Amino acid sequence: MASRHEDWLGQAERDLQSARWQADGGFFEWTCFICHQASGKALKAVYQKLGGEAWGHSLVALLAGLQERASVVEGLVAYARVLDRFYIPARYPNSWGAGGPKDHITREDAEHALHCGEAILRFCHGLLAG
Repeated sequence: MASRHEDWLGQAERDLQSARWQADGGFFEWTCFICHQASGKALKAVYQKLGGEAWGHSLVALLAGLQERASVVEGLVAYARVLDRFYIPARYPNSWGAGGPKDHITREDAEHALHCGEAILRFCHGLLAG
C-alpha cells in the first residue's frame, strides 16, 4: 500500500490554518482543539512515511512511539501534553463545573496552543524531509 503521509501532512497544515482563523474570530476553544487535531495528523503522517501505524489521540503517546526512530526533545513532549489537555475540555460543557469551553478557554490558551501546534508540525516536517 502506498504511503499517504502527504495527505495527512497537508490536512494537518490546513487544520492549523483553520485554527489561526478560529483564534482571529475569538473561538479560542476551537483553536485549541484544532491545534490538537493538526498535531495528531502531522504525527500520523510521520508514522505513515515510516511504514508504521498510529492509533489513538494522545499526542504524548504518539511521540513516545516515535522515540525509537527519532530524537524527541522533552520540550516537544511538553507541547504535546498541553494540547492533550484540550482534547475533551475544549469541546464539552460537562468538562467544566459551570459554563462551557467558551467561558474558560482564553486567547492566551489559544496562542499557546498555536505555538505548540506549530512546533509539532515543524518537527514532523523535519522528520519527513530528512
